[in-house]
Amino acid sequence: MSLKNTENGFMVLLAVSALTLVSLSGCVQRRFIVRSQPEGALVTIDRKSIGLTPLSVPFTYNGTREVQLEKDGYKTIKVQQRVKPRWYETFPASFVTENFWPREIRDERVMEFQMEPKTQVQGNMLLDRANDLRMNVQRGTISNPVR
Repeated sequence: MSLKNTENGFMVLLAVSALTLVSLSGCVQRRFIVRSQPEGALVTIDRKSIGLTPLSVPFTYNGTREVQLEKDGYKTIKVQQRVKPRWYETFPASFVTENFWPREIRDERVMEFQMEPKTQVQGNMLLDRANDLRMNVQRGTISNPVR
């Protein structure tokens, strides 16, 4: 066997190995999973409407997110949710896991919220407060705000 055939065989083996390595390389799949009690709340992340709970949505970057949940009859929830990177998402480990890791890594961040019902003001109390305010304005007195 000649030296030229050995070199050609080695180059073919090297090319096949490189293609195999690239095709097997994984990546990090990041997802937010948002749940609420009760279900069916409208989720807004970074002022972008996403959908109704429960839901799962992909994300690309870590950092602080503004998460808002709204549902008729319940108080709106608005929080600043910090999403810290996992150990494999910090440099230099991130370079390996994003490009050469042999399988997919799933980074799922679960956010669960308990929504509180809105307090209903009774019609009579609301009318009494409105009448008091009207009388105070007519008299020129300032009323204390209701807290």
